Amino acid sequence: MKLVLVAVVVAVALGVIAVAGSSDVRQVRNDTDRPNIISSFYPLHEFVGRIGGDKVDAILLVPAGVEPHDWEPTVREVQQLQASDMIVINGAGFEAWVDGLRDGRYDGVITDTSKGIHVRGEGAGSDPHIWLSPPNAMIQVQNIADALSLLDSPNREYYQTNAKKYAAELEELDLTIREGLSECSRDFVSFHDAFSYFADEYNLVQHSIIPSTDPRIEATARTLQNVILLARDLKIDVVFSEDTANSRTSEIIADEIGGTVMVLSPLEINTGETYITVMNQNFENLRKALC
Repeated sequence: MKLVLVAVVVAVALGVIAVAGSSDVRQVRNDTDRPNIISSFYPLHEFVGRIGGDKVDAILLVPAGVEPHDWEPTVREVQQLQASDMIVINGAGFEAWVDGLRDGRYDGVITDTSKGIHVRGEGAGSDPHIWLSPPNAMIQVQNIADALSLLDSPNREYYQTNAKKYAAELEELDLTIREGLSECSRDFVSFHDAFSYFADEYNLVQHSIIPSTDPRIEATARTLQNVILLARDLKIDVVFSEDTANSRTSEIIADEIGGTVMVLSPLEINTGETYITVMNQNFENLRKALC
């Protein structure tokens, strides 16, 4: 039902654009010579900023502090999307609203950064959290650089050079995590199923309080009891929460097993810190929990 409502909002907004004419919304494109690039949520916005630099106008679509899973576009925001030169999305089913744009009057470029990444699951059951694996993030960065190079070919070398520099930083992050966790315990308890790609990449085993890629699903009493029993059986003494979640559920489990609560950030909102900074914090917390 929620997806239907989102589609209706997108359709209505596109209808308003059609009635009003395109000159008003296109004005955004003509205010500057730089391409107008909208990113669906924070990590992609940072990637665009690192690659595009001062050659693009980078805009974050989801407002600061808003969880992308909870976000739905307003008519005004759909019109903002319509006025952009490029929309950068995560893909893997993360942006349900984008289908309304594809089916409507949008004539800009939609860049799906999941291209070339093996996505877990299919359709509505896809796991969208690809950005939490640094090697996947490198692919997303290159996809953005390639798309910008096609959109704005005179600055192709600039975009590709910036992407290469940023990829080197991501490679260093990847090596740090890979070496730092190589001799540690493997099992950890996350808040929800956000870290499957990360776990696969670094030979870890993710167990979760909410056995879903959607953090809005509530944990049941039976789920909590199962996690408590599992943690005791595996001798896990750290339960992870998230910076966007109420930590009370994790605290209940930690109290039962005599453990502590730490944070693993799914990096879905802008906290004012960079992707690499937050991923290093996640790494350090995992080291404390597993090593």
